[in-house]
Amino acid sequence: MLEVNENGLYCRQGDFYIDPWRPVSRAVITHGHSDHARFGSRHYLAARDGESILRMRLAPEGSGNEAEFDFVDYGESRRVGGVRISLHPAGHMLGSAQVRLEHRGRVAVITGDYKLQSDSTCADFEPIQCDLLVTESTFGLPIYHWADDADVFEQINRWWASAKQQSKCCILYGYAVGKSQRLLSGLDPSIGPIYTHGAVEKGVQAYRSGNVDLPDTQLVSEMPKKHDWSGGMVVAVPSAHGTPWMRKFKRVSTAMASGWMAVRGQRRRRAVDRGFVLSDHVDWSGLLTAVDQSEANEVWVTHGSTDVVARYLRESRGIDAKPLKTAFGNEEAET
Repeated sequence: MLEVNENGLYCRQGDFYIDPWRPVSRAVITHGHSDHARFGSRHYLAARDGESILRMRLAPEGSGNEAEFDFVDYGESRRVGGVRISLHPAGHMLGSAQVRLEHRGRVAVITGDYKLQSDSTCADFEPIQCDLLVTESTFGLPIYHWADDADVFEQINRWWASAKQQSKCCILYGYAVGKSQRLLSGLDPSIGPIYTHGAVEKGVQAYRSGNVDLPDTQLVSEMPKKHDWSGGMVVAVPSAHGTPWMRKFKRVSTAMASGWMAVRGQRRRRAVDRGFVLSDHVDWSGLLTAVDQSEANEVWVTHGSTDVVARYLRESRGIDAKPLKTAFGNEEAET
């Protein structure tokens, strides 16, 4: 039912692609990050919860994109060329979806990016039984294990409160769409005002359009030139770190929120004061749980520690598992 060609993961029976790497006639999109939702295809099918993000990404105002969009509710199905397609929550970000394909009694599930932890900014991951599971493995090593969100947010808010006592401004880095909004959902606004980088604020507005409750934010660029930033929290993209943009904040304490912060050397490489381990991708134990719950007898492993995970599944679970090369990137590694 699935194969890989120069355009990406292809379903020949339905003549469509899942998260194609190049423009195609018909694309099924798992979520709105740029390595999965690419501009230029003729027709897009995606989850309704992610409509605001997908339109921002694929059909921004003035882009001239005349693509057709079909947004469906989770669990709602479409038949394309004899293949039944339905989308189910992936827990990665707002509107993220697993793609379930059924053809002649055989079921394949493409997870896209996913996590098993609950997240107030998106629907929780839904286990789906299938014959073939295509899973990501961004953090597919036993060293990666995520703590509860509540514990991480408590650490972040303690850091913020401590910096405020020192009259510093906190700058917290996270991916513009998805991670930053999840971070905002856990911030305690009673500590001080919350500001956003312009790229983050675009994602904030998309999330608000998707009826996600977030604390009040103020855009950094709209504040007065001599504004007092001490005691505030600025949520920004990693690429802003070390740039002239930061000078306005005077005395700062910086931090990165990412799964990569589980490795101490990554924090040093980023040159930030603090590292908080918070990822929107599945960790090692969650990946194995997802595979077990799927009851799949065949697993394709994409982007990440593909060889390690495939070998482990073959040797420990007796599953026909293989690594699958893709053009999907890792938004958590963006600088």
